[in-house]
Amino acid sequence: MSRTLFVTTALPYANGSFHIGHIMEYIQADIWVRSMRMAGHTVHFVGADDTHGAPIMLKAESEGITPQALVARYAAERPSYLDGFHIKFDHWHSTDSPENVVLSQDIYRKLKAADLIETRSIEQFFDPVKGMFLPDRYIKGECPKCHAKDQYGDACEKCGAVFAPTDLIEPYSSLTGAKPVLKSSEHFFFKLSDERCVAFLRDWTAGQNARGVSHLQSEVLAKTLEWLGDNDGTAKLGDWDISRDAPYFGIEIPGAPGKYFYVWLDAPVGYLASLMAYCQKIGLNYDTLLDPEGDTEQIHFIGKDIVYFHALFWPATLRFSGRKTPDQLNVHGFITVNGEKMSKSRGTGISPLRYLELGMDAEWLRYYIAAKLNSRVEDIDFNPDDFLARVNSDLIGKYINIASRAANFISKHFEGQLRYNGDEAVLDAQWLAASDEIRNHLEDREYGRAIREIMAHADTINQGFDTAQPWVLAKTLAQATDAQRDELQDICSRTLAGFKALSVMLTPILPALTERVAKALFGLDRSFVWTDAGVLPTHVAPFKHLMQRVTPEMMGQLFEPPEEAQTPPVAPGGEAIAPTITIDDFAKLDLRVAKIVACEAVEGSHKLLKLTLDVGEGTHRQVFSGIKSAYRPEDLVNRLTVLVANLAPRKMKFGISEGMVLAASHANEDTDPGIYLLDPASGATPGMRIR
Repeated sequence: MSRTLFVTTALPYANGSFHIGHIMEYIQADIWVRSMRMAGHTVHFVGADDTHGAPIMLKAESEGITPQALVARYAAERPSYLDGFHIKFDHWHSTDSPENVVLSQDIYRKLKAADLIETRSIEQFFDPVKGMFLPDRYIKGECPKCHAKDQYGDACEKCGAVFAPTDLIEPYSSLTGAKPVLKSSEHFFFKLSDERCVAFLRDWTAGQNARGVSHLQSEVLAKTLEWLGDNDGTAKLGDWDISRDAPYFGIEIPGAPGKYFYVWLDAPVGYLASLMAYCQKIGLNYDTLLDPEGDTEQIHFIGKDIVYFHALFWPATLRFSGRKTPDQLNVHGFITVNGEKMSKSRGTGISPLRYLELGMDAEWLRYYIAAKLNSRVEDIDFNPDDFLARVNSDLIGKYINIASRAANFISKHFEGQLRYNGDEAVLDAQWLAASDEIRNHLEDREYGRAIREIMAHADTINQGFDTAQPWVLAKTLAQATDAQRDELQDICSRTLAGFKALSVMLTPILPALTERVAKALFGLDRSFVWTDAGVLPTHVAPFKHLMQRVTPEMMGQLFEPPEEAQTPPVAPGGEAIAPTITIDDFAKLDLRVAKIVACEAVEGSHKLLKLTLDVGEGTHRQVFSGIKSAYRPEDLVNRLTVLVANLAPRKMKFGISEGMVLAASHANEDTDPGIYLLDPASGATPGMRIR
C-alpha cells in the first residue's frame, strides 16, 4: 500500500558552513527517502536554514552587516554541499520567511487560547554596556562547583555541573566584559507542566504510530522518562520560556511589542513552513496534506543533542495548537575520527567541502557512513584506514569487479545478449526476495546490516564465478559444443543478473553510480526501483569504468595538518607581535574618534590623567589614562584621539573609567619611556567609527 511521508532533517543554524555532522544526517535521511520512493511511496523531503536568535544577530553586527545578509551568505553555500553529496531535498527554505511568521504566530495564538501561555516577571542578567539581556551562553564566570574560570552560564565544561547564570562567581558578559546586572522583564511561558501536557507526553512518548512503530527509540524513550518524572502525577517538567527581549533577531510575539519568540519556538515550525512553501510551489493543499486525522506520516531525523526539544516541546506544541504530531523521531549519534571528537587544531577535522574539492567520490562517503549506521542512538567513527580498505575492498574489489569480469565475456562472445539455463522464475524470485530483505533493513534504518548482507551476496556471486572458471571455457570456445557455449553464457548471465540486483539494493546509497549502471550497462531510461531486482536482464552493454580506488595520498590530504603554535615575530622595539586574530575578533572592538574637552591631573596618582571626552553621544565620558609622564593636561584640551568605546566600565580608586584611549609605547619603559597618544587625521569628528 502506498504511503505519503513528510520527512525532515534538523535545521542547520545559519551562522556557519555545513560540517561533517550535518552531512552524515542528511545522507542518512536521503538514503531512507530514496528507498521509500523506490518502493512507490510519495515522499515530501524538505529542509531549511534556522536563521533566528542572538548569535546570528551578534555575529552580523560584529561584521557590520544585517542578519539577513549573514544568513544569505551561508544559504548560498548550501547547494554545493547538498548537490555534491547527492542529497536531494524537494525544497529548502528559511525560518526567516513569511510562512514561518504566519505559522509561528498562529501556533502561539492557539496555545494562548488553550490557556497554556502565561506571563511572569523574571530576573535576568543584563549587559549595561551592550544594552541587552544576555543568553546563558553569553555569560561567563567561575564555576561554583569546581571553581574553573571562564565557564558558561549554564554548565561547566570542566566538571559537568549544571547551574543558573546567577550561580556563577564573578560573572561577566562575554560580549563586552562588563559585569552583568540583574534586571526584571516580563516573559511568556508555555505551560509544559500543565497536567494536560504531561498526560499527553506520557502517552505520546511511549506510543506507536499507525504502523505499529514506536514514536521513539528505546534509548530516547528512557531519556524522556527521566525528564517526565515518575508516573505518579508528579512531573519534573518546568514551563518553557518562549520569549526574548529586544534587541533580538526573530519573530515578534503578537500583541507584545519588543518581545520575540525564542528561536526554539519558531525553528521546528520551520519544518512546516518549508512544507507549506513547497506545497504552494507545486500546487498541493498543505492543510489537507497535514490534516491531523489524515494518513500523511511525519518523520524527523535529528541528532541526540536536540532530543529534549523534539521529544517534548515539539509534540506538545503541535498537539495543543491542533496540529498533527510526529509519527516518528529517528535519532542518531555523533561522528568522531579515530574515536575522538573532531578537532581542527589536532588535525582530525574533516571539511565536507575540502573532501569534494580534492575530487574524492561523494559516494565513497555515503557508502562508508551507511555501513556504520544503525537504528540505535550510537556515535559512528570515521577511521581513515578503515575507510580506504572498506571502499576499495567492498565497492571496487567485490561489487564492481563482478560486472567488469562477466560483462567482458558477454560483449566479446555473445554480442551483449544474456541467456539463462533452467527456470528463470526461480532466479527472479531469489533476487526479488533478497532485495525485499534489504529494503526492509533500510526502512528500519539498519543500514549497516543491509550493507553486510549486500556484500555477502557479492561474495557468493564472485565465488560462484570463480568456481565455474568461465575463462577456461572461453579459451576453447572456437572448438566448444553448443552446450559449452550455453554454459559460458549462462554463468556470465547469472553473474550479471546478480550484479543488477546488487545495484538495485545499493541505489539508495549510491544513486549516481547505480543510475549509470541502469542506463549505460542495462539500457534503462531511468534509475532503478525495487522491483527491478526481480527482472532478469536480457542485454548488457560493453563494460566501462565505473569508480576509481581511494588512495592513501587522498586520505592524507583530507585531514588538514594540526595548527602548530608558532613563535610570534619580534617587533623592532623588542616586543613580540601578539597571537593572530580573525576579522571577527577585530570587529568586536568599537574604536571611536573622541575629542578631549577637559583634562586634569589625578590627585594622589603619579601616572594618571583624567580625560573628559566627547564621543558624539550627546553626553561626555570620563576616562583615566596613564599618560601623565608624557603630557601636560592643558596641552591635550581640544585634541582628537582614539577611544575603545565598548570596553566595560572599570571602577577605579579615583572613579569610574568609561573606556580607554589608545597610545603607543615600547614594553620597556625604563629604556624607552616615550608614550604617544594616537590622534586621527584632521577632518575627523567625534563619534566617527574607526574600521
